Amino acid sequence: MTDSALATAVARAFAADGPLAASDAQFLPRRAQDTLALAIAHAVEQREALVAEAGTGVGKTYAYLVPLLLSGRRALVSTATKSLQDQLFLRDLPRLIDQLGVPVRRALLKGRASYLCRHRLRQAEAEGQLPDRFAVRALQRVSAWAQATRTGDLAEVEGLDERSPVIPIVTSTRDNCLGIDCPEYRNCHVVQARREAMAADLVVVNHHLFFADLALRDSGVAELLPTVEVAVFDEAHQLVEAGVQFLGTTFATGQALDLARDVLAQGLRHARGLKPWAELAAAIERAARELRLACAGPLREVRGMLKLRWDERAGGADEGRLIAPLQALAEAAEAAVPALAGVAETAPDFAKLVQRCQDLATLARRFEGEPEPGQVRWIDLTPQQARLVESPLDIRDMMSEQRAGPPKSWIFTSATLGADESLSWFTAQTGLEDAQRLVVGSPFDYAAHARVWVPAPFPKPNEASHPAAVGALAGRCARALGGRTFVLTTTLRVLPLVAEAVRAASPELTVLVQGSEPRRALLQRYRDGRGAVLVGSASFWEGIDMPGDALQCVFIDKLPFPPPNDPLVEARVRQLRAGGGNPFDDYFVAEAAVSLKQGAGRLIRTETDRGLLVLCDPRLRQMGYGRKLLAALPPMAVLGAEEQALEWLHALAAAH
Repeated sequence: MTDSALATAVARAFAADGPLAASDAQFLPRRAQDTLALAIAHAVEQREALVAEAGTGVGKTYAYLVPLLLSGRRALVSTATKSLQDQLFLRDLPRLIDQLGVPVRRALLKGRASYLCRHRLRQAEAEGQLPDRFAVRALQRVSAWAQATRTGDLAEVEGLDERSPVIPIVTSTRDNCLGIDCPEYRNCHVVQARREAMAADLVVVNHHLFFADLALRDSGVAELLPTVEVAVFDEAHQLVEAGVQFLGTTFATGQALDLARDVLAQGLRHARGLKPWAELAAAIERAARELRLACAGPLREVRGMLKLRWDERAGGADEGRLIAPLQALAEAAEAAVPALAGVAETAPDFAKLVQRCQDLATLARRFEGEPEPGQVRWIDLTPQQARLVESPLDIRDMMSEQRAGPPKSWIFTSATLGADESLSWFTAQTGLEDAQRLVVGSPFDYAAHARVWVPAPFPKPNEASHPAAVGALAGRCARALGGRTFVLTTTLRVLPLVAEAVRAASPELTVLVQGSEPRRALLQRYRDGRGAVLVGSASFWEGIDMPGDALQCVFIDKLPFPPPNDPLVEARVRQLRAGGGNPFDDYFVAEAAVSLKQGAGRLIRTETDRGLLVLCDPRLRQMGYGRKLLAALPPMAVLGAEEQALEWLHALAAAH
């Protein structure tokens, strides 16, 4: 199909009398969507790179899917999360394929941890070593489902919590997969998913899988990418973070604990009494736990995930704190090698365990030494484990390497890619300065339907009274509205303080707090109750769609600047200074603008939505950069006083 022919077909698809309108009574032509879709069609035909910011309501998913489907070209689509991946594959694609009448074979490809490993399921059933009765029930549920599943995708298992301890037991990793030596290889769900992806016209993946596979070549993306003609990255604002996390080298104490468990289990299963399996496994486990304790240092209780600077635990007065446990872990892994090699003939699991021990020892030795030039090191600490990470600061080199391969179209789109027309926040970190760029504003009438308010006077974010003031004000506003309010905080630390103040100010309302229940359950309770306030942090800033009057007031406690003591932030600041840049303007303000736009994007989701955005940070009024950040938001009418805000909320409540 020629460029003009594809553009004509795309324009026809989105026309008022086109196939989308004919099959969906809710469909309305949108000029912004047409503009984006035609730009993508041109990039597809010309094999160009396009970076496109599309405001809320543009309909960017259809704007890239329609040109892809009509072009007939082989494509890879990557999105931010597995849930968005499922939504794209299970809802949007089937509907569009049917509406457009195009014969397209599609495939869904996830990482290993999403697919049942039949071999490890059999082992788990035979060993029966599970932590509690809940895990026993979960395993029974998985076993029953395994009899009928075609895909092996654990997302199909009703009621299986994604944090269940059963999941790592019944899935494989790159380390423990037996490959063609596995007795279940012919029925392997991972192999089947890769095979279907290689045969498909359009494959849906997620960013984490994309980068992890380019680094490890473990899930089929690296083989798939050279064969596609178009690569689309939706929610592209999350690309750099995903790339930095997964392109680097990672050594997790959880890996070592898994290895210890498997050495003991396979030793007792296939070679009981031949080697001291309990002692060998215990040495690996002990060293792993000592390493996590060394990473934690004086921290007694860890909630969520902490990102620690490498030199906090391995530099200055703490020089060598991590060396001893790393050495002990390497030595314990190496000590198991001859024992495992001595019984390798008895089962294929042992040869794989030998390799895992050797790889673990190599990783431990690597982190004993200095980081590679141009790389940054840090520690991700959770209640369960410590992850030692060494990674590049951006994905420029990787993207340049991929774009130097077979010619293809590269499409990057999101509702937020920067605070300027050149989208430099995104293009500078990805090496896409030479790409075509497009900014398509939201079709929503923000000026008529939305208000923004920066309360004054108000405590500064660094004052002890700030969290309580945010909560008290949010409670007053939520009471006027009858709930239907999100309070978004920039840190987990202030969550309980803000939530307590909200409860005190609006005791008649239900206050839902992040961490009290799984995210999905909290959102469902919020939707069902309507008279509720939800207090949440990072995971509630984006990817949440509450259209209509379900959400009509969004509070943001303070400007979402990157934390200055974060090891990645520190490294980027050093890099900018070395290049003569201004870290505050070029990095901190740019990052805050993108995050602020994401948080504000929760408010208006459809043409008829109305609401109030409250930004509880007086710096927006007092500092020069405050005006710049406000200007980056959609054009909402600005309120000056609490009376005006409450009047607007009362009007929204009356219309409810």
